[in-house]
Amino acid sequence: MNRKLLLSLFVATFALTGCRNSPDAEVEQVHAGMESTATPTNRVEIPPTVRSNLGITFAPVEVREVARTIRVPGSFELSPEARREYRTMASGRIELHVAQYEEVEPGQALYTLDSPGWRELQQRLNESELKLEQARASTWAMGPLLEARQQHHAELEQTVAIWTERVAQLEASRATGVVTDEEFAQARSTLVSTRAELAEVLEKEAEFRLREAQTRSELNAHRERLELLLANASSLLSVPVERLAEPDPGSSDEHPRWRGIRKVEVRAEAAGVVERLALTNGAWADERSLVLTTVRPDRLRFRAMGLQADLPKLVSGVAARIAPPRTPGLDISDGVPAGLQLGLDAHPDNRTITLIARPTELRSWMRPGVSAFLEVVAESSGGKALAIPRSAIVKDGITHVFFRRDPKNPNQAIRVEADMGVDDGRWVVIRSGLMRGDEVVLDGAYELKLATAQSGATQKGGHFHADGTFHGEH
Repeated sequence: MNRKLLLSLFVATFALTGCRNSPDAEVEQVHAGMESTATPTNRVEIPPTVRSNLGITFAPVEVREVARTIRVPGSFELSPEARREYRTMASGRIELHVAQYEEVEPGQALYTLDSPGWRELQQRLNESELKLEQARASTWAMGPLLEARQQHHAELEQTVAIWTERVAQLEASRATGVVTDEEFAQARSTLVSTRAELAEVLEKEAEFRLREAQTRSELNAHRERLELLLANASSLLSVPVERLAEPDPGSSDEHPRWRGIRKVEVRAEAAGVVERLALTNGAWADERSLVLTTVRPDRLRFRAMGLQADLPKLVSGVAARIAPPRTPGLDISDGVPAGLQLGLDAHPDNRTITLIARPTELRSWMRPGVSAFLEVVAESSGGKALAIPRSAIVKDGITHVFFRRDPKNPNQAIRVEADMGVDDGRWVVIRSGLMRGDEVVLDGAYELKLATAQSGATQKGGHFHADGTFHGEH
């Protein structure tokens, strides 16, 4: 009603202006004569002022497969992988460093945890490191001792070999009387004692090797325990083990980095937006408590409910398109291609099936919860044709009309009777009166219909062509 009133005032204002500008009755008669002989036209002036006042918008003519399109309503939602949770690995007091809905980058500090559990882990790390150093020192000390025992062992074996050969020679010389029994007995006694000493050395060497093996086993056990504790610290701090084991550049004694950490600082692992803060500053968090969640707004998918009757036409991988909602300010042709995937669940009561589509591109109007339409190209029929939005066509009596923007004069619109073809509810095929590259009036078509009816554009005894020319009935 406001637009109709505005249009009536607009026409009346031009009429009054014309009356004031007429200097006398003679000029008015001339204008009247000219108007009576003017050629009928289905054009209507739409200068920028009129377009602004009436809120006129235009939609381009598109080449679409209207006959093969199945349109399903639905809404956007975040993909499961778009959300990331940050939980505590140990109990402690929380200090937040971000606010809700704040954008975060990878590596940015999210919160600090003052945790007694971390300090207990540091103590165990210290103890394990000390025991590892002691075991390593014991192992290193056993090296020279083992080497000395092995050298003594080799010397005894050589001595035994020499005395064995000496005894054999003396025994061979006893028959000639050159070697006395006393000399032979003394040599044999020396050999026996040397062999006994070698046996004792071998026994002690075996015991020493056993102790060395035990020491090395303890060394490996302490090393593995330290590695496990460092892995726990890495999980708690979200810092690589190699970095924790590095010398702390800020320390004078070059102790490892983990020893100088007093509080657990949790940083963002990926870019996103802080969706929820589960705890406040100063709150005490238990182990595995949720602190905050972040989301990736660009990780979207579209969920729609299709009819089970269309199942033969709805196949995973078929070409699909997500069209924007019918909202002022949004271009209805600003849709994006999407990959269609049939859901795992169906609803027997509603006779529907879940459809999931992932857009290949993003638009500013794509947000979780925003309603839109999923357009699926079916396989039943084919053929592309020129189509315009269904809302651009208005009914005038028993005919349907739309307004084509004059390609030669963008400040004029041409009233055209719609020669409609297939209609899918949102787009309709126009069989004549349009060309590629044309634009039609979208918002404001109803007001232009009223204006053309009031100005006498719809007349008897003739008809208009799509280019605006009028032909009388023959």
